[in-house]
Parts: sequence; C-alpha cells; structure tokens
Amino acid sequence: MATDRPFVTKRVPIPSAEWDAVAGIIRRAMRLTAELNKLGFDDAAKVREIFSELIGRKVDDTFTLIPPFYSAYGLDLRIGQRVFINQCCTLYDLGGVDIADQVLIGPNVNIITTGHPLAPSQRRAYIEARPIVIEKNVWIATGATIIGGVTVGENSVVAAGAVVTKDVPPNSLVAGVPARVIRSLEENPEHNPPSDPHDSRTVVE
Repeated sequence: MATDRPFVTKRVPIPSAEWDAVAGIIRRAMRLTAELNKLGFDDAAKVREIFSELIGRKVDDTFTLIPPFYSAYGLDLRIGQRVFINQCCTLYDLGGVDIADQVLIGPNVNIITTGHPLAPSQRRAYIEARPIVIEKNVWIATGATIIGGVTVGENSVVAAGAVVTKDVPPNSLVAGVPARVIRSLEENPEHNPPSDPHDSRTVVE
C-alpha cells in the first residue's frame, strides 16, 4: 500500500537489489495498465477500480480517466479530487507525481519523473527520478511534456506541445520548448491586459 511520505529525488543503480524491486513494480504496473486499457469510456467505475489498485489507494469517485493510459510504476502517484486525464497519457512516477484537485490533463500528455545520466559512460549505470508536483486547478494541454523536478503552480496552463523543464509560477500561461511564461492569468482587470485571441491557438485541448 502506498504511503504519504514526502517525495524526494532518488538514484537507483543498475544492477542492484533496489533496481530488482523497482523492476517488479514496473511489471505489475504494465499488467494493470494493460487490463485498464481493455476498458472504454463507459466503464468509468471499473477504470477507477483498476486505477486505485495501480496507485495503492482508492481514487476519488470524481476522478475521470479515458483509456488508454500508460504508467511504469504507479505506487508513487497521488491524485486529488475532480481530476480529469484524457486519452493516451503517460505518467512515469518513480520519482513521485502529486496531482492536486481539479487538474485537467489533455490527450498525449507525458509526465516523466525519470531520466538517464548525460555522460555516455554512465548512461546505463543508474536511473535518476525527481518529483513532479501539479498544483490545484492546472490545465495541461495536448502533447505537453513535464520533466522531473518541477512544480506547475496553481491555476496555470501549460500550452499544447510545451516541454516544461523548470518550475511554472502560479497563474501563468507557459508555452514553447523549453516552456517559458507567455503571460499572467491573474484575474485582476486593473493589472492584467485583455487576452490576446491568438494565445488560444497554442493552448487547445
């Protein structure tokens, strides 16, 4: 059963006893996601049941996920209330992924906590996993990628196709590769200029 311990950066040597344990959990996740991906949109209760088994805790009844969905760990994934995950999303949570309430995740989004060393001689020596935090009421649009070690601040939007490599401030629209702040989303008419209608072209679902 998963616990609510703090997520921290970790390095798993390959080979090692620790890696063997991780590999067993990965096989479990692959089996459960394959079972989940046999389901359709109308099988919402069964999707929640299998997803709950994957993450080691009962997911809230307001959680919605449209298969297919991919995960390579599962037990370090925390999900809040009224979270929506669209089709073909991949969440690699070995480093820990914390998704707060009311988060919207568009199709083909990648949330990846793990990576390999840059040095060629070390590339197969270990896996490094860094936590990702998605705060309340964030919208991650289609095809975006979130890299390990970042926090996406409350109420922010990650535009379609963006690659987030550093923290996103609250109430911000970020876009591009690597993602950068395009403008504030603060709902204060005295300090926030009218929206540029062209902004929406980079967001979409």
